[in-house]
Amino acid sequence: MIDADDVIDANAIASILGLSHSNTVSLYQRRYPDMPRPVIDMGQGRCKLWLRAEIEAWSKHR
Repeated sequence: MIDADDVIDANAIASILGLSHSNTVSLYQRRYPDMPRPVIDMGQGRCKLWLRAEIEAWSKHR
């Protein structure tokens, strides 16, 4: 089970990483193969959610 409070969308990731646009998150996914992948992916053009703790840990070590 995933707690809804533990997941974030691309907007929150952009904020954590200091990116100006949330669509840059997909570029980061291609550029950095070690970046955490979404735990929920509803398909192309639809909602993707990541675990906040994984993104924060990755951000600290990149």
